[in-house]
Amino acid sequence: MTSEESRLGRRGRGRAARIAARQAPEAEVDPCPPGQSGGAYRPLKDTQLHTICDEAFRVLEEIGMAEVPAIVEERALVHGAHLNAQGRLCYPRALVEDIIGGAAKHFTYHGRDPRHDFEVGGDRVYFGTGGAAVQTLDRASGLYRPSTLADLYDFTRLIDTLANVSWFTRCCVATDVEDTLDLDINTAYALLAGTTKPVGTSFTLPEHVAPVIEMFDLALGGAGRFRERPFCKAHISPVISPLRYGEDAVGVTLECIRLGVPINAIVAAMSGATAPATPAGFLVQSTAETLAALVLVNLFAPGFPMIFSNWPLVIDLRTGAFCGGGGEISMMNAAAAQIGRHLGLPSGVAASMSDAKAVDAQMGMEKGLAALAAGLAGANMIYESSGMMASLLGASFEAFVADDEMLSHIHRMLRGIEVDRDSLGFETIREAVSGEGHFLGAAQTMAAMQRDYFYPSLADRDEPRTWAEAGARDLQMRAKDRADQILTGHFPSYIDPAADRAIRERFRILLPEERMRAPDPQGP
Repeated sequence: MTSEESRLGRRGRGRAARIAARQAPEAEVDPCPPGQSGGAYRPLKDTQLHTICDEAFRVLEEIGMAEVPAIVEERALVHGAHLNAQGRLCYPRALVEDIIGGAAKHFTYHGRDPRHDFEVGGDRVYFGTGGAAVQTLDRASGLYRPSTLADLYDFTRLIDTLANVSWFTRCCVATDVEDTLDLDINTAYALLAGTTKPVGTSFTLPEHVAPVIEMFDLALGGAGRFRERPFCKAHISPVISPLRYGEDAVGVTLECIRLGVPINAIVAAMSGATAPATPAGFLVQSTAETLAALVLVNLFAPGFPMIFSNWPLVIDLRTGAFCGGGGEISMMNAAAAQIGRHLGLPSGVAASMSDAKAVDAQMGMEKGLAALAAGLAGANMIYESSGMMASLLGASFEAFVADDEMLSHIHRMLRGIEVDRDSLGFETIREAVSGEGHFLGAAQTMAAMQRDYFYPSLADRDEPRTWAEAGARDLQMRAKDRADQILTGHFPSYIDPAADRAIRERFRILLPEERMRAPDPQGP
């Protein structure tokens, strides 16, 4: 055998070993799990960051808040706030800084299954959902139609299987449920039925909070159980831009505090419409408004778990249309994450909500850009990161599946590069250059294969001829197949039958029981 034949033989054996390793069961260590550390991307220089925060404090102290409910004004005045000449409630900087100092810096976001618990705060990054899409991209027709309660249930059980969706906030509105109390209760029921991950929902009116918590207690086995492990947070916008409180939302906030529901306090101003068009001016106002929400919560319950969700939203100033994707909204949400980290508060931003209508190149470009920027900036909770399409008007099953794979890549980038004696590989290099002349079968390579690399199952890495022979299928087709497979087979039973009967007797549950079971293959 010639030296060349020997070399080729070794290469073949190395290739066979790599193929065998790839076909072996996956390693127990996920190379890119949720909860990586962020903070490397800093769109604001330190001087800019301090200037914006100083101006936000000044806005609260000199311009203040309007339309303040009497119960809030009374409490704030006792704690050192004052009314200015225009009758607006102003918060002195010292008061706001004291509030920040006593606010929750970390808290556990519980799942009904403890294996889904995670800590919110610090530099850990998690991706989840948000939104209130009124349309769903139909998997059969490929066109949008009004979202239904059944869609919400299907989205919930779909994300139950997706590793990178760390929590599920209802992503669509059940437009087929007209009564607002029925809507809030049935939305919460769909979340209960479809996943044991942490969840989030919203409440139309303050009086809707208690019935939902009662339903949660029934599902958990008794009164007070939800308060012990609050697995659902409330999405509330107690501040309406520019710089005023919303009475109903303030009422929901106070009721959630009373009942122990963690709060995601969202400010979602829009550039050039409800906030300044300049990114710096926008961040000044939106930071002040999110601080006003923090003050509200902590005036009534110091240290109560609250996510500081400063969500810069951008409009196309030529048309007035909302822009969910693009460089500006990606940069501004990253800056909002940087501000939250600077203040030391559990932070939330909105990213990866594409303007695209289809699962296409535009979707991939916009989602990847925004999700990566927010993750690198170190936002603790990145909302809207999965499934959201059509500038938040629509949600897509296929997009959820594709986004889950995208987020694995992003977690891998956030994880970064470990540098130690083993990873530097001096001896591995020595062995390769003095031996076979390559690293294909090296022990270090085989160890790194699963530990350091993520292998996508939807993205295509075949050469063109193999791809063509397999049907020339694109990512949208593969994502649709995966979503269909999950939704055909995954019907979890997360509510005890006796508890479900009690819930259905107590509340008007509109999701039929038969819709929550796999169809009988033998038919009716």
